Amino acid sequence: MAIRIRNLDAALGAEVDDIDLSRAIPPADVDAIETAWRERLVVVFHDQSLSDPQLIAFSQNFGELDPPGPNPYGEPFNKEHPELNVISNVVENGKPTGNLGDGEAVWHADMTYVEVPPKAAMLHALEVPPPEAGGNTYFANMFAAYETLPADLKKAVEGKTAVHDASRNSAGLLRKGFKEVSDVRETVGAHHPLVRTDPTTGRKALFLGRRPSAYVLGLGVAESEALLDALWAHATQPRFAMCHEWKVGDVLMWNNLSVLHRRAPFDPKTRRVMHRSQIKGNERIA
Repeated sequence: MAIRIRNLDAALGAEVDDIDLSRAIPPADVDAIETAWRERLVVVFHDQSLSDPQLIAFSQNFGELDPPGPNPYGEPFNKEHPELNVISNVVENGKPTGNLGDGEAVWHADMTYVEVPPKAAMLHALEVPPPEAGGNTYFANMFAAYETLPADLKKAVEGKTAVHDASRNSAGLLRKGFKEVSDVRETVGAHHPLVRTDPTTGRKALFLGRRPSAYVLGLGVAESEALLDALWAHATQPRFAMCHEWKVGDVLMWNNLSVLHRRAPFDPKTRRVMHRSQIKGNERIA
């Protein structure tokens, strides 16, 4: 049976039906999924039951796996499969079993603080809070955000490069081995243009990483802060975004270089456990 793909939202998102990700995927279906990922940026699969090796095998259809970034605790959460990350609020014997806890994860793209960020990420939901408890994930389309920039902002970002902070994760926790920075001009991390050009289509997208501790090179601190504030306010408008309400068995795959995403906080008395893979990038952002 051929897979079915339908668009989810005006801004972005596609849903794939009639597929079992635990089995080998025919090349034609891999191509169709990759096309949806490039065009719709977020791809949703429901009712999947994957072991870690099956999640790894599915992910490898789209490229080489990229290991997770360093977490605040210094050792992999998934020791049997360290190429996967664990996103969880569960604490056992006084120790977190995964990253990010139950608070808000602010708007961000993953690991843009490295020179060649991952091109894609996948998240497999093993346990989720009930809908009323929170924990939804939101995605925003950075192609649309750039294309609708007011003329003054489009001119202001032209040729500008920003530093992407490597010291903290998206929940705001300081990573092991990093120190607090109070002056954004001292931020440690990769330097990337504020506007990325997709090498396949030539389309331009805002490339913002995450807001805290970012700095636009060559500007005064106040001018950098004002420009970044204006860009983030524009890029995270609801008209560019979609919301995913998680169910057990969902798998999401997103285009890490072309969207921002965030997670809403959720009731700490509930459990949320997800396993995550990411695909190594081959694009030095320019």
